[in-house]
Amino acid sequence: MNRSWASEAVRIIEADANRSADTHLLRYPLPMDWGIDLYLKDESTHPTGSLKHRLARSLFLYALCNGWINADTVIIEASSGSTAVSEAYFARLLGLRFIAVMPRSTSRQKIALIEREGGRCHFVDSPDAIYREARRLATELDGHYLDQFTHAERATDWRGNNNIAESVFEQMALESHPEPAWIVVGAGTGGTSATIGRYIRYRRHDTRLAVVDPEHSVFFDAWRTGNPALVGNRGSMIEGIGRPRVEPSFVGQVIDRMIKVPDAASIATIRYVADILGRRVGGSTGTNLWGAFQLIGQLRARGRTGSVVTLLCDGGERYAHTYFADDWVAEQGMDLGPYTETLAGFHRSGEWREPGGHPVSRDGVQNSGER
Repeated sequence: MNRSWASEAVRIIEADANRSADTHLLRYPLPMDWGIDLYLKDESTHPTGSLKHRLARSLFLYALCNGWINADTVIIEASSGSTAVSEAYFARLLGLRFIAVMPRSTSRQKIALIEREGGRCHFVDSPDAIYREARRLATELDGHYLDQFTHAERATDWRGNNNIAESVFEQMALESHPEPAWIVVGAGTGGTSATIGRYIRYRRHDTRLAVVDPEHSVFFDAWRTGNPALVGNRGSMIEGIGRPRVEPSFVGQVIDRMIKVPDAASIATIRYVADILGRRVGGSTGTNLWGAFQLIGQLRARGRTGSVVTLLCDGGERYAHTYFADDWVAEQGMDLGPYTETLAGFHRSGEWREPGGHPVSRDGVQNSGER
């Protein structure tokens, strides 16, 4: 391996991080008399527009420092979404070829985002073939398969080094309730939840970690039953989170609670909060907020005050033709009305009632599990 080239590659990536600074922690407007503050860590401000920018940076640094990438290495990933966009960005920074392996059904809009960053898209007919094809391509081209689903939880320094958990707690230091009662995140690879969960324990915080899971993902059921071999028969409709299998980077033992969120609830949420935030956000942010609102309802039912932190994962401009398009929602057979009513009732009263009128109990949240 050319150590001089690798050293320069690390410098280039670190310089990019230095230019980017940190992402903002935004306060979500809740009534002051509730005594509960909600914050969103705005990951959409990264150069590639999403939380996955952090993951891509870590994966490249991990591979470089392990000696897996050289000046002529072709970079391969199994992804059709934001991870591939961010990885294409870093590959171009280093002058490396990047190939994203994805299902042939991937939307033209996603393909364009990857190609805009200099990546090339390689298509397979079956979604579950992307891993196998990525490994095959890496062998054939003498390249490196970044393998986000395996390496996400180990590529990030969970003890600190300005990871997302350390950043949140530093930014919360001067708030009314500096130690959050809950941090709420989704799971795609499982890397973010593993990093935050480990950091909470390492720093001995009382904060608990809740992971929200979209309806067609298997993470929730695998975590609740303790069976990591569970496999689903379809992918998640909420891009960036949810998987049909339990990925190697998912560390269930660091999670305190999981909440299953219907896809219609996630989409109703991003539409409802658009005016409140003054901007559109992506579907996974809707999943996060649905879970955060439930937990806030539970805190209020118990008469507690405090703070809750979740992630604004990416902007809604990527989903103008799907989540924010009425025709697309109708094609999916979704009725957003009951979920919108739940959101409106929560914002009026602070009481969380599931669609159907059932209030959250003092001891648990419907459609959730806890350890």
